[in-house]
Amino acid sequence: MLATRANRISRGMTGMGHYMRRFLRPCLWLLLCLGPAGPAWADPAVSGIRLGLHPDMTRVVLDLSEPLPYRVYLLSDPYRVVVDLAEVEWRIAAPPPGRGIVTALRYGLFTPGTSRVVLDLARPALAAQVLLLPAGADKPVRLVVDLVETTPAAFEAARLGPPDISGPDMAAVAVSFPIPPPKPRPEAPDEPPMIVIDAGHGGIDPGALGVTGIYEKEITLSVAQTLRDLLTATGRYDVRLTRDGDNFIRLRDRIAIARAAGADLFLSLHADAHDTTDLRGASVYTLSENASDEEAEALAAKENKADLIAGVDLSSESEVVTGILIDLAQRETKNHSVQFARLLIDAIGGEAHLLRNTHRFAGFAVLKAPDVPSVLVELGYLSNAEDEALLRSPEYQAKLGRAIVEAIDAYFGTRQTMLQP
Repeated sequence: MLATRANRISRGMTGMGHYMRRFLRPCLWLLLCLGPAGPAWADPAVSGIRLGLHPDMTRVVLDLSEPLPYRVYLLSDPYRVVVDLAEVEWRIAAPPPGRGIVTALRYGLFTPGTSRVVLDLARPALAAQVLLLPAGADKPVRLVVDLVETTPAAFEAARLGPPDISGPDMAAVAVSFPIPPPKPRPEAPDEPPMIVIDAGHGGIDPGALGVTGIYEKEITLSVAQTLRDLLTATGRYDVRLTRDGDNFIRLRDRIAIARAAGADLFLSLHADAHDTTDLRGASVYTLSENASDEEAEALAAKENKADLIAGVDLSSESEVVTGILIDLAQRETKNHSVQFARLLIDAIGGEAHLLRNTHRFAGFAVLKAPDVPSVLVELGYLSNAEDEALLRSPEYQAKLGRAIVEAIDAYFGTRQTMLQP
């Protein structure tokens, strides 16, 4: 049945008029249900991704362990093609370099139940043909996407056009990241403070790449889990992580998780990379409309693009929802953020090398919860061999964690003193 349908799709591509009518769509959906066709791997997997350059197109091929539900669609600003699959295990050493119309690609878990490949395009292009090919004698199941360059107007028309759906849709497979209902603010004065720790990046958004090949998302999650355990062990705090696995979470959802938990303090953990490989040291950022320097402004711009990197469509979101503009008049919250940042710098400075101009200011979207004091901690530079080696060390991660606990203790001790009559 698969071969018959694939042949029918292939024959449909022969007429350009039919191509224009059928394939200028924002979504190309094909779901094929097979009967028994041989053994499948225990877990669905992608074992390879290849880019092939042809005279009139760029071909993208994904090697699959078995036929899987998938969806192919377009995103603009910048131009991207996104391929969603039922959740898979990625058995790929590294993504291939860009080729043809594709300048770069990345892959990973997008939400529970959905894995994603994002193709960055040099110019607008359409998925002129999408085929799910059966396994052959020496070939696995293959998902083939042929990209053909087009005009900006045709790309936009395809992106906004009606969907082309066959079979059950991917919504039946995907599961949204759960965000709990808002937690009422505690009335009892002795209820422990809620600390929300945000491990930066995750899933399809790996963050910076270290000199030995480790990703920022791995470092931030490990440090976040260590810090959670240290805070919980004190018995003085309730603690929640925005992610406790390799998940992608939108920037707005990270804020929503903190607010829903009734957070009294929000820490977002990151690790940067820089072209200057001898640059090293930790730094702390708080929110400001005016960046403290060009590097801080550039870092905020890069971090604020996390949702774009992961192939999120922001075209229908308001500016407030996407966190680009928000009312920053909550001066008390900003002041508490600055107060905690100073305590944090003092504590980390006793255990780790600090970057020059350690306390910096920039417009990070993830810090824009108007009622939760928030800081972003850059733990060090993964582009620096010494910093990267330290950040990979559990002993050093624990040392950083203890320093952060010390700062949190001082902050809430100070806050309690300030609030006493």
